[in-house]
Amino acid sequence: MVLVVASSSVDSGIGCWDLHTGAEQLRYKSCASPAHGLVCVGERFLACSQLRDPAATSGSVLYWSWFKPQVEVKSFPAEPIMALASNNEGTYIIGGGFSGDIYLWEVMSGRLLMKWHAHYRAVTCLVFSEDDSLLISGSEDGCVRVWSLLKVFDDGWQRESKHLYEHSFTGHNLPVTDIVIGYGGSNAIIVSSSVDRTCKVWSLSKGKLLRNIIFPSIIDAIALDPGEHVFYGGGRDGKIYTAALNAKSPSSSDYGLHILGSLSNQSKSVTSLAYCSSGNLLISGSEDGAIKVWDTRTNNIIRVLKHSKGPVNNLLIVRQQLLPTSQLNPTSQGSLRKHRSLLPPALAKFGNSKDDDEDTGVIIGRSGPPVESMGFSPISSHVMDNQITELQQQGSAATGMELERLKRDYGKSMQMQQQWRKLYDNLHQYCVNELLDGDQTKI
Repeated sequence: MVLVVASSSVDSGIGCWDLHTGAEQLRYKSCASPAHGLVCVGERFLACSQLRDPAATSGSVLYWSWFKPQVEVKSFPAEPIMALASNNEGTYIIGGGFSGDIYLWEVMSGRLLMKWHAHYRAVTCLVFSEDDSLLISGSEDGCVRVWSLLKVFDDGWQRESKHLYEHSFTGHNLPVTDIVIGYGGSNAIIVSSSVDRTCKVWSLSKGKLLRNIIFPSIIDAIALDPGEHVFYGGGRDGKIYTAALNAKSPSSSDYGLHILGSLSNQSKSVTSLAYCSSGNLLISGSEDGAIKVWDTRTNNIIRVLKHSKGPVNNLLIVRQQLLPTSQLNPTSQGSLRKHRSLLPPALAKFGNSKDDDEDTGVIIGRSGPPVESMGFSPISSHVMDNQITELQQQGSAATGMELERLKRDYGKSMQMQQQWRKLYDNLHQYCVNELLDGDQTKI
């Protein structure tokens, strides 16, 4: 099932619909999120930053399971969090603060593993690269920065380098409103939009600006075509513009260089966009609360979903197996409450209470973000076995889904253990060879 998940900046909750039928699956209560503050963590649960009062000095991050409309876990970070992001596996949550700091938490334990000063003003956007090795951040200071998580956790790099970021793109004159990244890891392109009415295309491999496109209106949301031929920009004038990535617009274009045309002309500003490659569908959210599903081949609206009230400021496309609300009988709901511990704990407000330089127990791999060291296991196989046994005894459809998730996590844990054992054996053999070579040299 492909789901459309949408939230609003006013307290109207989170809506969840089947993309292909339009049927509403569940509505999650009490949510007032900033733009880019909603994320699906490893397709297991929803996390959303809360910012009810822009002048407040504190905020919260809330968790919802797929089967319960009420908030299940509340976190209270050290400062209000604007943007949220999670890696593909759902092992880490990253938040961007009002101060310009970026926070990285481990989901399973809730530990704050890293915090660094990234921007001079509030962080508005956070996006992971396809392979999770890079983090791209945008800010109210108009800057787009690229962070290698491998280097962020490298103490030697921090001591020797003047800055932590890989690239700092400073072409925007006003706050960054949205960022998307293409495929290809470190060879991908980045598209950023800003209040300065421009969208800029950046090259990660070259670290430079490839294309600057000026729009007739401020662009608050962008979505990238998977083929990376065009991208879509949602404007405050109610139009969704189609812009070329590798071709110029025809000379007869009414909108300017590289702008091929507009997909729609809505009465209210377009606040969020998402692209579903299955069926080549573009989903748009607007200030009037309407969510429209567009067929990009015909430029026609094929479905309209209605949020309860208020502007839609976040849209997610999630592949998930959900139960309709009518199928969540009291017995299964009680069972889910009983197993509430299956959701991870709240995010820690601060890092280690000991010396900040103390080893956090994380090791950085070559191809991605930090993973747990061999000495620390978030959930042991014994605990997983007990949870699987309990869920098998429940027998409901909902718990069956949780059972499948636990089995997948168990398999991944065993695979990771084998990988670390192999690395340990290789390292041990390397050390032995070095010692033998040293002895031969002395002789």
